[in-house]
Amino acid sequence: MVFMEDIRSVSEFNRNTRAHIRRLNKTGRPEILTLNGKASVVIQDAAAYQKLLDQVEDARTAQSLAEIDRGETMPLKEAFALIRKRIAAKRASR
Repeated sequence: MVFMEDIRSVSEFNRNTRAHIRRLNKTGRPEILTLNGKASVVIQDAAAYQKLLDQVEDARTAQSLAEIDRGETMPLKEAFALIRKRIAAKRASR
């Protein structure tokens, strides 16, 4: 969730960089920086960013496990054999 107080201009950030970094570290919330009134970049402290990356990885793992459970995957050897077969078919059709 983005709070209005987490939206600042790049100029404001540059003038008060230390205060912004302290707030980022304290709250763990990202800050949106605007340039000419439009959202330009998002900044976040390193620990909160790592937590976000870990959550994404957990979600990808859960999705992969669900695909395996549904039978939507195949062993690597079978996948390579299928790729080789498709490449050979393309070459033969030229």
